[in-house]
Amino acid sequence: MQKLTIFTDGGARGNPGPAGIGAVIYDAEDNEMGSLSEYIGEATNNVAEYKAIVRALEHTATLVDDTKAVKITLKLDSQLCQRQLIGEYKVKDAGLKELFNQAKEQVEHYASVEFVHVKRELNKVADKLVNKALDAQ
Repeated sequence: MQKLTIFTDGGARGNPGPAGIGAVIYDAEDNEMGSLSEYIGEATNNVAEYKAIVRALEHTATLVDDTKAVKITLKLDSQLCQRQLIGEYKVKDAGLKELFNQAKEQVEHYASVEFVHVKRELNKVADKLVNKALDAQ
């Protein structure tokens, strides 16, 4: 079983405002396997956080041979997204519900996905990728 760790982040300058996403994927030995940094247009912070999760899981699928043989620890600094994805909070916002469903759909492709909330200071690489996407616009 292959074990990966993914750090994701999404952010908007203004809320809503210009938004970007970032993610970095590490193998079990902490070697970087891939990353993404994308501008996503006008969005809220929460929309950006969810889009980062969805895109990171999609991108990871292109880096592995068999997604069903992959266990992922997904680390994110959005406590809201983490708690919604583990079922602790309900998703009330209609726009977030669609993204929540997309994230859950992506999760089904893997052996397991664990959602872990991390402090912003521990998510610096993904945060830099968000800012890189925003600065490029």
